[in-house]
Amino acid sequence: MAPISACSYSYGPEKHTTYRLLGQSIYGRWGYWSITLFQQIASLGNNIAIHIAAGSSLKAVYKYNWDGGLTLQDFIMFFGAFELLLSQLPDIHSLRWVNALCTFSTIGFAGTAIGVTIYNGKNMDRKSISYGFQGNSSSRVFKAFNALGVIAFSFGDAMLPEIQNTIREPAKKNMYKGVSAAYSIIVLSYWQLAFSGYWAFGSQVQPFILSSLTIPEWTIVMAHVFAVIQISGCFQIYCRPTYAYFEERMLSKVSSDGVRLRNCLRRLAFTSAYMVLVTLVAAAMPFFGDFVSICGAIGFTPLDFVFPALAFLKAGRMPKNTRLRLVVQVLHLAIAAWFSIVAVVGCIGAVRFIVIDIKTYKFFHDM
Repeated sequence: MAPISACSYSYGPEKHTTYRLLGQSIYGRWGYWSITLFQQIASLGNNIAIHIAAGSSLKAVYKYNWDGGLTLQDFIMFFGAFELLLSQLPDIHSLRWVNALCTFSTIGFAGTAIGVTIYNGKNMDRKSISYGFQGNSSSRVFKAFNALGVIAFSFGDAMLPEIQNTIREPAKKNMYKGVSAAYSIIVLSYWQLAFSGYWAFGSQVQPFILSSLTIPEWTIVMAHVFAVIQISGCFQIYCRPTYAYFEERMLSKVSSDGVRLRNCLRRLAFTSAYMVLVTLVAAAMPFFGDFVSICGAIGFTPLDFVFPALAFLKAGRMPKNTRLRLVVQVLHLAIAAWFSIVAVVGCIGAVRFIVIDIKTYKFFHDM
């Protein structure tokens, strides 16, 4: 793709409302706005969660090398300022070198973190590790609810509707390949990290796995650096749907020097407002695991599981055989119903733990 001016209209000719337009075509205006709502919740919640993770990793690198007085909130603000700078780039294509670096960092992070986790596990007293459920019965139930949201969040990294329709033709075939590859990588990397973390530390493992690691320090620092680089690109992927939504309504497509300058100023204003909001929430409530859960529950679960099942029932090719058609319909209704329940209970669990954390820690607590 040809270079695009940093002040030009963000997404050019591509339609960046794939899911929303599909929702509208199938279910009308309520479909459009419901998809828009879930999409914005997923994007915003994801960026709050990874903003906290980035600040935590930056602080960890700082603490390993210097013994100064900077807090987690300072690093969250540093990361926010850097993302605001990247946000001034016009579209996802202008971030291709950033995304390429982030891809290599993702592989580096997963490989390093899994290796160091196993190393830590082997050097611990295995008799001291408990795999039992902690707390009373009600606490265990809410932890299970919370975990459902976290699991749903892990699938969200393969759900990128804002850029799926920019892939080359045949779009359906290539999209299927892309999503299949994404899910395979998730299972082989992040799920293996989750399994390794639970094996190494049991029920005491931290939501952000690197916080549980202790040795060797240089390898842990390397994993934190990989995490920050990876997150810097991930943040941009998920803030772009929100930017695009406002750009549709606020930026002019007229090509002239005066219009381009106004577009630049308007874009700087709403990207700054977005970054201030995300940074403020992340700094005030730096509870990584809770935001991962609530984002997965009420953001990614509807978009990844509920809406596709309902969309297939409405627009998919049904088998001609009556019995087989009934089986397909019942299966998709069951998927939509089950994951609707998962979304509700996951949200309940996440909100409960956010409330508990707020009672335990003060706002802007240096975790």
